[in-house]
Amino acid sequence: MQNRRNLLKRVLCASLLALTPLAAQIGYAADPEKEELKLGFIKLTDMAPLAIAFEKGFFEEEGLYVTLEAQANWKVLLDRVIMGELDGAHMLAGQPIAATIGYGTEAEVVTAFSMDLNGNAITVSNDVWKMMKPHVEMKDGKPVHPIKADALKPVIEQFKSQGKPFNMGMVFPVSTHNYELRYWLAAGGINPGQYAPEKGDVSGQIGADTLISVTPPPQMPATLESGTINGYSVGEPWNQAAVFKGIGVPVITDGQIWKNNPEKVFGVSKDWAEANPETHKRLVKALIRAAKWLDEDNNKNRMEAVEILSRPEYVGADAKVIANSMTGTFEFEKGDKREVPDFNVFFRHNATYPYYSDAIWYLTQMRRWGQIAEPKPDSWYFETAKKAYLPEIYKAAAGELVAEGKAAASDFPPASETGFRAPTAEFIDGVTYDGTKPNAYLASFKIGNNK
Repeated sequence: MQNRRNLLKRVLCASLLALTPLAAQIGYAADPEKEELKLGFIKLTDMAPLAIAFEKGFFEEEGLYVTLEAQANWKVLLDRVIMGELDGAHMLAGQPIAATIGYGTEAEVVTAFSMDLNGNAITVSNDVWKMMKPHVEMKDGKPVHPIKADALKPVIEQFKSQGKPFNMGMVFPVSTHNYELRYWLAAGGINPGQYAPEKGDVSGQIGADTLISVTPPPQMPATLESGTINGYSVGEPWNQAAVFKGIGVPVITDGQIWKNNPEKVFGVSKDWAEANPETHKRLVKALIRAAKWLDEDNNKNRMEAVEILSRPEYVGADAKVIANSMTGTFEFEKGDKREVPDFNVFFRHNATYPYYSDAIWYLTQMRRWGQIAEPKPDSWYFETAKKAYLPEIYKAAAGELVAEGKAAASDFPPASETGFRAPTAEFIDGVTYDGTKPNAYLASFKIGNNK
């Protein structure tokens, strides 16, 4: 379907171009090195910038003819980008970083575009929620949020006393979902376990109070319902799907664990980026425009975005389920729908800029939980972030959009931007994160490696 639509759009664009005065046609300093592109994604609502850039014609306006293709899982997606079967993809922010340091699949993968902030939650089964509830502060008959993992700790202890494991799912070992789940658990005094790749143990379950394992996002609700797992950390629409099916309760959103945390990125191989610099810049331009459209005028376009994402070629979930979180609300316990205007952020708060400090946070968590086996100096964190994150390409794309009148300079970080966000303590445990001091940050934790 998309190939046919691409062909029709291409013929139309060529016809319009033939009628356009030559002066108006000279819109770029260079032609794209590659026009026909195949981009991958996973069926999650935060793939939205790709869908919108396609549906609104932003790719075509950059002279790019894109096919979007859903992938089976994050590993397949990454492997296909590395092998050149995909030109680029919607990726977990941890994937380019992990590939760069050789954790899991070793390869040179880079990003020049951050796709969103927030967008995840942690859900538990109905039975676990009933056990947690007596330990949750209530007001006017409703839970007081954010709900800390302190309320889950006695539940896990009860499981232990009965000789039963407490199992939780997340989407991939280097996913935000894994690190957010671990952060939340550890902040409540629950040890989520360690990795030891140097010893051949990549289970992440060494010394764990709760056993965390991988479950693909669309399978989360069914796996919870079957009793195989007791809870999970995932992006939308798979938390709201549990609410709609009546099988689970989201207890906390990732924005409550870390306010405005970075989530996904658009990733390409380093070789592809070096071979296609103009194409890469144009892709980033189209994605910036899509992100801007998604957040425009206080999210006025979100219902249209929901309709697009609900189509089978994109997320393929019921529009009501997607809208439950994407239009400024989030439903926790069934009937307890609350205003969460920034549950999904695509452009506000400089969401699209590839900050080095975002990459460094992921590296600190990889070290905290043992995926990085040995302590590293601060300089190593900075150098590694700069290998994987490419803000110069983003700046070039943003500059062209401003020059073309498609964005304002005030939409973007200032020219003096260093790539490090200001220190923040907006975490569930109140610990301050300063990306310029990664080892000092690690030293603040009681659970996990702290150096």
